[in-house]
Amino acid sequence: MAPQPAQPPIPAATSAVADDSNLVGPPSGLLAIPSQYSSEQRLRQSMKHAGHDEAREDGYRLKGIQLIDSVRQSLQLPVKTFDTAAIYYHKFRVRFPSNEYNYEDVALAALFVACKAEDTIKKSKEILCAAHNLRQPHDHKTPDDKIFEVPCRFTVGLERHILETIGFDFRVQYPQKLLVKMIRRMFPREDVRIREEGRKFLRIAYNMSIDIYKTFAPIKQASFTLVLAIIELTSLLLDTDPEKTKDLKKAAAWHSERSCVLETMLDLLDLYTQFPKSTKVGTRLALDKVMDVKISINSLVAKEKHQRYHGWCDRCAPELLDTRSLTPASTTSPATNSSLHGSSLVKRKRAPSEGTQRFVFDAAEARKEKEIVGRYFDDEYEEEEVEVDEPIREPEPRHPGRINHSYRGHGHNHADYGWSGHRSSRHGHPSDRHRSRRGHGY
Repeated sequence: MAPQPAQPPIPAATSAVADDSNLVGPPSGLLAIPSQYSSEQRLRQSMKHAGHDEAREDGYRLKGIQLIDSVRQSLQLPVKTFDTAAIYYHKFRVRFPSNEYNYEDVALAALFVACKAEDTIKKSKEILCAAHNLRQPHDHKTPDDKIFEVPCRFTVGLERHILETIGFDFRVQYPQKLLVKMIRRMFPREDVRIREEGRKFLRIAYNMSIDIYKTFAPIKQASFTLVLAIIELTSLLLDTDPEKTKDLKKAAAWHSERSCVLETMLDLLDLYTQFPKSTKVGTRLALDKVMDVKISINSLVAKEKHQRYHGWCDRCAPELLDTRSLTPASTTSPATNSSLHGSSLVKRKRAPSEGTQRFVFDAAEARKEKEIVGRYFDDEYEEEEVEVDEPIREPEPRHPGRINHSYRGHGHNHADYGWSGHRSSRHGHPSDRHRSRRGHGY
């Protein structure tokens, strides 16, 4: 028998989509297109669903980011680790309310996950020890102390929750590197006077890039939008020459939108007017100057007919019910923390879709795959009318072995002895004595 000729291999790019004959079934896992950013409206809806206490949420957010920054400086970690930890912290707290998890435990766990994601490995005991030494400087501990055994298990448990919350999507933007490049472009190094002005400008702008993570702007805007807002706001607060930032106001040339830049600036100004002592720049600026800049930006938003929050829709924002937890756990007691091994006081919120998720970064390929998979999950029904001849069954006698008898004294014949309503044991058939009843009825 002659050998069969070898068939040419099918290209991998077209065999899964173009050739439908090779399809055996839907691919394993659930298809999802990851979204790195969110809108202000969606964030508020998520926080209402989680049952956040608005009066305490701002304080917990600021304290958590401050703790991450302090521990990061104590361990001498790079600023990119701080950026990543802050993003994870915000995403986790948007989903889980304050009464279920202590903000300090979440902040330290977010920093622990960020150290792994950014390849700046630190043990959980080292992070917990640094936080303990910052809170209690008179009681200095080492990472090998037994006091960190139980909190270490808390951190490992929260690590799993954080990974589930972010969906293993580790993409985070780092605006500091881009910020330094753009400021160097604004202030050349040839002139000594311009160089000193640039250093002062960079000092304020760089600290502002740390303060911006105390808001939700990093999970709403891209890196170019954050940098443009920081540079423009710094120039307004320091009365810098407008010619230096003239080119930066063309947001479309920097892959951004003007409304997003104005929204980020107002978020920073709200932070500096409401919580100036919790920021790095708020205490260095005069409150009157900050208020004047805020009024001018609000006037600019009204003049250019922009919305306060980009993409806000009043008709698409229904009133959500208050779904706060009925039995809140203590925020200070570690025994009520659901990250404790074996604790079942607070039920863990799982992802909306169960199963393994695959992230497809090409929207066109995702749509093609969704159409192919949809064939296996669509239920199709067809209505058919079928005529069936059913034979009519003959009625069977209730007592086929009996013979009809007539009885005297009744004036009529009883042909069916199954009816025992008007029959007594005296005049009944001998074989029906056990069926006799007193009275009438069934």
